[in-house]
Amino acid sequence: MKHVMFFFSLFAATVYSQSYNIDTYRVFGPEHPGQYKHPASITQLAYGDLYIAYYGGSGEYGDDTAVYGSCLKVGEILWSEPKVIANTPDRGEGNPVVWQAPDGRVWLFYVNRYGKTWSNARVKVKISDDGAETWSDSFMLNFEEGTMVRGQPIVLINGDYLLPMYHETGEDREKTAATTSSYFMRYNPKTKVWTETGRIKSTTGNLQPQVVQLTNDYLVAYIRRGGDFLPTDHGYTLRSESHDGGNTWSEAVETKFRNPNSAVDFIKLQNGHLLLVYNDNMNERTPLTVAVSTDGDKSYPFRRNIAGGDNTFAYPYAIQTRDGKIHIIYTTNTRTTIMHAVFDEFAIIGKEPEL
Repeated sequence: MKHVMFFFSLFAATVYSQSYNIDTYRVFGPEHPGQYKHPASITQLAYGDLYIAYYGGSGEYGDDTAVYGSCLKVGEILWSEPKVIANTPDRGEGNPVVWQAPDGRVWLFYVNRYGKTWSNARVKVKISDDGAETWSDSFMLNFEEGTMVRGQPIVLINGDYLLPMYHETGEDREKTAATTSSYFMRYNPKTKVWTETGRIKSTTGNLQPQVVQLTNDYLVAYIRRGGDFLPTDHGYTLRSESHDGGNTWSEAVETKFRNPNSAVDFIKLQNGHLLLVYNDNMNERTPLTVAVSTDGDKSYPFRRNIAGGDNTFAYPYAIQTRDGKIHIIYTTNTRTTIMHAVFDEFAIIGKEPEL
C-alpha cells in the first residue's frame, strides 16, 4: 500500500524560481503503524529519493516500540507504507537518525532503552549499502549507559563525520539531571574508527546538540536546555563553540532564542547561510520558528513561524536537498502525526510579494 498524497513535483527537477510559500503536508498519522510517532528524521538518498525514519508504538516508554522507515521516490506522490527496520524484542527503541554519507552508505543510528528511563539507554547502529532497501544486523556504537542520539551527522572539511550525541542522567522521566551533557562521536571513514570528543557542560545540563562547521577549526553547536518542564521565565536555547576542529568544546551558554526544553535543529545551507529551527516559547512547543543567519552566526534577523496555534510542533529535523529546497519534518497531535514542510530559503529571508 501507498499513503499520503504530495501535490507538487519538486523532487523531479531543479526549481528555478524562488517562492515565498511554505508547503506543509501530513505524512503519517495514528492510522499508520506505530501510533506514537516521535521523533522522526529525514535524508535524501543517492538518486534523489527521500527517506524518513521514526520510532513508534504504544508510547514513549513502550517496550513495543520499533523503528519504521518509509521512502518517497523521485517523481512519485505517495510515501511507501512504513515498515519495521529495527526492533529489539521486549526493549524500547527511540530517536532514529537516518543519514546517507558521501560514499552512498546509509546509516541508521537509534536508541535502545535498557531500563525505565532514557538514562538507561545506549545507541545502536545499522547500515545499508543498497539505498535503505535492506539493513545490516545492529551493532553498538557506545556502551556507556545513558548514551543517546537525536541529530544528523555532518561531514567535516577533512572528511571525518561528526555525529551529535548526549549523555542523559537522572531517574526522573519528567526532567534530566544537571550532569546531562552533550558531545560528539567522530568517525574516520578511512580507518573506520569512532572516537569521542570532549563533553559540553552547563549549569542545568544540556542535550541534543546540533552542529555546523564554519572554518577548519571553528564549529558552533546550538543545544536544547536540560532540566524540567515546569513553567519558567528563563528558558533559553544553549550554544557552545569549538576552536580545535570539534575535539573540545566550551561550556554551553544561554542565547536569546527561547526554548521550552525541546529539540532544535541547526544546519548550514549550500550558500553558507545558517538555519536554526526552534520553538519560540519558554514553556510550550509552539510556534515552530525558522531563523536564518547570513553573516556566519553573528545575527539572525530573518525569522518566520512555519507552524503555530493551539497544538505542539516538536522535534524539528531539517535538511536541504540538492535542488536547494529546505525540508523540515516535525511531530504534532500529541506525538501521533508527522508533518513535512518544504520551502525555499527565500520564504524566510525574502520579501512578501506585493498584492
